[in-house]
Amino acid sequence: MEFLHGQETLTAFQWVLRAVIGFLFLIIIAKVLGQRAISQLRLLDFVIALVIGDIIAHPLSDPGLGMKGAVITTIVLVILYVMGIFGILKSPRFRRLINNAPITIVENGEIIYSGMKKARISLDVLLEEMRERQIDSIKKVALSIWEADGKISFFVDPNYQPLTPSHYKMKLKPFDLPRTIIKEGRINNEELQQASRDKDWVVERLKQNYGVSVNDVLLATLDKKGDLNIFLYKNN
Repeated sequence: MEFLHGQETLTAFQWVLRAVIGFLFLIIIAKVLGQRAISQLRLLDFVIALVIGDIIAHPLSDPGLGMKGAVITTIVLVILYVMGIFGILKSPRFRRLINNAPITIVENGEIIYSGMKKARISLDVLLEEMRERQIDSIKKVALSIWEADGKISFFVDPNYQPLTPSHYKMKLKPFDLPRTIIKEGRINNEELQQASRDKDWVVERLKQNYGVSVNDVLLATLDKKGDLNIFLYKNN
């Protein structure tokens, strides 16, 4: 375990061991931080990610630095981060201190320039976000809000929204998410069991209806009505 301590030089194998341990340690830290810190970087998340990355990077590139101090420091920072998240959940005052309040940048088809300045958003960014959401005119936006995680929310004016069956008081069938029972030539037995089917049923259905085997199927889904939809490999 000498490679964990500071030395004048390290062999190639010791550098590999440091990299592997650092990588595995960061994976554990990411699991502890949770999905929230990975999916959306708010102020607290950004700070902890930036600091941890910097702390771990040094012993992975400098043989004179040991990894023990970096690991201990990282663990302390993670504990402080978890305490900060708990404080955000329990204390409204601390929550206001850490998280930015939402800022209105468009209202009733009009740009709120003071809100854009406060959120530090340029007009180009606003227009880019609109294009990504297929909104072609600011006049169609009833409300747009800059959220605390840096994303922009858009609410289109009802007059520009497409008509849906609810406007005509039509009742449609409930939503049905088909189950993926075959993926890349492999049967998902767990999904089959939940759909009250077995492997023999799938093999027989593929043979009778499509003349193929399980290995020929790239993707197969099964809905609640028992309809099987398949997608074959391109060469088939």
